[in-house]
Amino acid sequence: MLKRIFTLFLVALQGIPATCEIDRRKVVQSFNPRRSASSKTTPLQVGNGNFAFGADVTGLQTFSPFATMSTWGWHNFSLPTTGGQTSIEDFTGMDWYTHGQLVNYDIPNPAQSEISDWLIQNPQRINLGIIGLWFDRDDVTEEVLEDKSQTLDLWAGKISSSFTYNKTPVQVETWADTSSDTVGIAIESELFSADSLGLFFDFPFPTRNKYEAPFVGVFNATDNHTTTLQRGQNTATIRHDIDDTSYYVSITWYSAAEISGPIEGTHRYVLRPSQETKRIELSVTFSPAASIDTPSFSDVTSASTAWWESFWNSGAFIDLTGVESPNATELQRRTILSQYLTAVNSASSYPPQESGLVNNGWYGKFHLEMILWHLLPFARWNQFPLLWRSVPNVYSQYLDSSIERAKLQHYYGARWGKMTDPTGRSAPGEINSLLIWQQPHPMYFAEVEYRSFPNETTLKSWDKILTSTAEFMASYPYFNESTALCDLGPPMYPVSENTNPNATINPAFELAYWRFGLDIAIKWKQRQNQTAPRKWVDIRDNLPALPTADDAFAVYEGIPNMWSGTTVQDHPALSAIFGLLPPPSSGPPLNMTVVKNTADKIRDLWDLEDCWGWDFPMLAMNSLRLGDVNQAIAYLLHPLFEFDDAGYPVGGSRVPTPYFPGSSSFLLAMAMMAGGWDSEPGTHFPEGWKVQVEGFVAGL
Repeated sequence: MLKRIFTLFLVALQGIPATCEIDRRKVVQSFNPRRSASSKTTPLQVGNGNFAFGADVTGLQTFSPFATMSTWGWHNFSLPTTGGQTSIEDFTGMDWYTHGQLVNYDIPNPAQSEISDWLIQNPQRINLGIIGLWFDRDDVTEEVLEDKSQTLDLWAGKISSSFTYNKTPVQVETWADTSSDTVGIAIESELFSADSLGLFFDFPFPTRNKYEAPFVGVFNATDNHTTTLQRGQNTATIRHDIDDTSYYVSITWYSAAEISGPIEGTHRYVLRPSQETKRIELSVTFSPAASIDTPSFSDVTSASTAWWESFWNSGAFIDLTGVESPNATELQRRTILSQYLTAVNSASSYPPQESGLVNNGWYGKFHLEMILWHLLPFARWNQFPLLWRSVPNVYSQYLDSSIERAKLQHYYGARWGKMTDPTGRSAPGEINSLLIWQQPHPMYFAEVEYRSFPNETTLKSWDKILTSTAEFMASYPYFNESTALCDLGPPMYPVSENTNPNATINPAFELAYWRFGLDIAIKWKQRQNQTAPRKWVDIRDNLPALPTADDAFAVYEGIPNMWSGTTVQDHPALSAIFGLLPPPSSGPPLNMTVVKNTADKIRDLWDLEDCWGWDFPMLAMNSLRLGDVNQAIAYLLHPLFEFDDAGYPVGGSRVPTPYFPGSSSFLLAMAMMAGGWDSEPGTHFPEGWKVQVEGFVAGL
């Protein structure tokens, strides 16, 4: 542990470039988001990776109940009480034939719909509560306010909001603490003297909706939960009880004020400053525990200012402001805002959900196949302390349950889940049970970390995880007696999740990733002067060749109508064979004619209307390795790959906005453009672009 802490200290120092020639503050603040009205889909946010507060144009959640969310903020509805399915143990899943034997998978059983649905929906992430401005009339709307102006200072993590109500100015500052779930608020206005302005605190009830966007929870189910208020001297604590979930909101203010409530028929409490008050400062801490220390408003502002300045001055950086091109300006805008938003929403102690801490997708659960897209940018941008908040820790936490999952299915090692929550349980589902491309992710993380920290600490911190992962990867393939090769699947789903699982065998990307993962696992043992198990080597060396059709890669072996039918839809993972992955270090080399043909066919034939999120950066990375930087930029700025005014990646018709794998994968592509990769280190921007970069290490 001491070695790990010392390494963290060293990387914090390493993250600061020896020479910082770029005026980073000038670049960052030139992209501060500014609004004059609330967005209908996204807030401006302050947060710290484990906690975030989303604000409307007032700087609070006055008219738009955006969420306050935390890593620990989860809730379970009561278990079913009918149908004989009253406990988790009642769920039995489904048995599927797998290579001649019945294997049990966590697939919903139609005869167990109640407990299956409960396991899918629970736990769900919750909105911990909203804080807004209270006005002296109930009919005040955002449209009533005049002179609305709002700026998010990315360099300090501060939202400054101002408007006029009844011809009287109001200024609001909104901050978040860096080490607690605390929002700091300052409000200045002459309206306090007329008793026309205050603050409210309100609490929603969670829903069973798979997607909750832009808002999380409902405020009209007041009988289903309870709140209680305890007052102190310039302090108050509100306890919120939802079924068996309880948490606390501690409020501290620094001017004369009184809190009351709840208002009848609601869970809304109102804090009214005295008429002598012209400015009130308060800090509001959300916590699962009753007794906590609430940092002062000044402590919150100081911590936020120091942390964000350190964040921007450490790690890698790209300056495109010297390029006279709208494309460069938009790439720079997306880069800066994506760095801020991923730090707020993804740098947590657990893997982030697709919607981060903005709203809910998939009940707020996170997906382990997405963990690479979400978190790898922290390594590629030399922000390792943010990566280490969750990786490799989360793999260690889920190791036992993953080993048990593999054992129940007659495999060795650890089979990582998919749609997961803090318990490590994978939600029931056919795709959840049969997806496999998340398996080699630990190898990718470990190898990227070792590149920056080639030491014994890195080797030991990952060894057990990689060993267990490789054990499963060596036991999963099935020996095909007719070909004398080791097949992947069936049943299985490839990355695209849109094929027949009983017909899907030897998918091209998964085969390439399987070889990559076993190569790293074998190399990991050699670095420790150990001999890798012979089984790992035999499986790696007897994987089938990557399947092809029409001189290009095929999604899987024997897929019908490849490149001529309806199969070229959804995630084009064939581009990741040479985009995300480096050339193989064992076995036959990649056929570059096939690689190029595949890129051309994807560009010309793939249904890009059906693509979203990380698809476009993945295509861009493939284009970069092929030497076509202009095509890479075209993918990164594709009309279907949208980012809104505050930098949030638009989800589109299939997933809620924001969809943060779009932000993180975009940063991966930009890191490749700025730092290159093993065979071609250095920058890869269009000819004539005047670009400055700092702090990048070449990718794999």
